[in-house]
Amino acid sequence: MLKSINPATEKTISTFPIMQSDEVNSILELTDTAHNQWKNTNFDLRSKLMQKAANVLAENIDEYSKLMTDEMGKPIVQSRSEVEKCAWVCEYYAENAEKFLTDEIIKTDASKSYVSFQPFGVVLAVMPWNFPFWQVFRFAVPNLMAGNGGILKHASNVSGCALAIEDVFRKAGFLDHIFRTILLPSSQMEKVIRNDKVKAVTLTGSVPAGKSVAKTAGSVLKKTVMELGGSDPYLILEDADLELAADTCVNSRLINGGQSCIAAKRFIAVEKIYNEFEKLFVEKMNSKNMGDPFDEQNDLGPQASLQLRDELHEQVKKSIEIGANLLLGGEIPERKGAFYPATVLSNIKKGMPAYDEELFGPVAALIKAKDLDDSLEIANNSSFGLGAAIFSSDANKAEKIAKEKLNAGSCFVNAFVKSDPRLPFGGIKESGYGRELSVFGIREFVNIKSVYVK
Repeated sequence: MLKSINPATEKTISTFPIMQSDEVNSILELTDTAHNQWKNTNFDLRSKLMQKAANVLAENIDEYSKLMTDEMGKPIVQSRSEVEKCAWVCEYYAENAEKFLTDEIIKTDASKSYVSFQPFGVVLAVMPWNFPFWQVFRFAVPNLMAGNGGILKHASNVSGCALAIEDVFRKAGFLDHIFRTILLPSSQMEKVIRNDKVKAVTLTGSVPAGKSVAKTAGSVLKKTVMELGGSDPYLILEDADLELAADTCVNSRLINGGQSCIAAKRFIAVEKIYNEFEKLFVEKMNSKNMGDPFDEQNDLGPQASLQLRDELHEQVKKSIEIGANLLLGGEIPERKGAFYPATVLSNIKKGMPAYDEELFGPVAALIKAKDLDDSLEIANNSSFGLGAAIFSSDANKAEKIAKEKLNAGSCFVNAFVKSDPRLPFGGIKESGYGRELSVFGIREFVNIKSVYVK
C-alpha cells in the first residue's frame, strides 16, 4: 500500500493499493489508443478543453489547496497560489500552443521545404512531492497541447494529488485515458519505462533518481528531460539595496518550507557589506512564523516527512561539527510533526554539507566573499546549475554578469528565481538537461520533422 501521511499531525490521511502489472499495462494501452485519436484533433479543440481545465482548477481551488497542504504540509496560502499558477499555465498554452507548433518555412533549393512538429506519443512523467500540482501541470499541459498522451507516476506521499490531477482533465472533457495516473513505488518503474507504449520520459527529482531513470531510458533509446537538484547561489554586491536583497533572499529560502529545487540555498555577500547583510538576513529569518500550515499567519509549515526533516538536521549538525557557525535555529522543536525552524549557518566552507550538498529545507548558508570575482568563483564552484541571482544597484552591470558569468539555467537580477510559463526552465551540470515551459518546453517531446518537396 502507498500511504499519504499528514506531516503536521503524523496521521495517515489515506492509503492506496499498489497497481498490479496487468492494470498498469492496461492503462498504458488505453493511453496509447487515446493518443492515436488525440493527435488528430485540432488546436481549437485542444485549446477549448485546456481553458476548461483552467476553469476546473479555479472552481475547485479550496479543495485542491487543502489536499496539497494535508499531504505535504505546504502553507495554505502557498497552496492556493500553486493552483492559480496551474490555471495560468493552462491558459498560456491554450493561447500559444498553435503558434509554437506552426510549420516553419525554410528556404532551400526545393519548391517547398519546412519544419513540422509532430507528437511523440505517450510521455511518462516521474514527479516529486514538493509542488504536487505545479510540477505535473508544467509537464502535462504543453504535452497534451502538442498532441501527446500523459502517464503520471507521482511521489507516493501525494497520491491523492495525483488522482485529483487526473480528475481535473477528466472534468474538463479531455479524451478518456489521454492522461492517467499509475500508483507504483519507484522500485517498479523500470518495466514501465521500457514498455513500448512509452515514447519518452520526463523526471523532476533528485540526482540519483535522475541518473537511474536516464540510464534505463537511454538503454532503450528513449528521450528524457531531467530537472534535478539545485544549490542556487545568490550574490549580494557592495552596491546592492540590502533591505531588498535580504527580504528577497529570505523569502526565496523559505518558500515551500525551503523544499524547492530553485529556492535560494547559498548567500554569497562581498566582504564590504557582509556584516550588515548577515544582521539583516538573520533578523528577517527570525521574524518568520512556523506552525499550523492552515493558519494563514504562518510562513513555515512542516517538512514533508519526518525522515526528510531528520536528514536535513543531520546535514546541519555535520556542517557545524566541521566548523560552520549556527546563527539561528538548528534544533528540532519539541512538538508533533515534521517541523524544522528557519536556520542560518555562517562560515560555510567547501567540504561541508551546507556548501556541497542541496539543503532541502529552511536552512540558509551564508558565505563571505572577498570581491565580485571571488563571489563568482564560489557561486560557480558547484556540481549544480539550476538557478542563480545577483543583487546590485547597477542593473546593467548585474545583467551582464548574469548573462555571461553565472553558470545556471536561470539567472535573475534583483529578484528571486522562479518558474514562469513564458520562460524556459531547466538546468545544467547535475541540475539536469532539457527545458520545460515556453516554446522550448512544448518542443521537447515532438518529432521536429523536415519536409522537403522538389
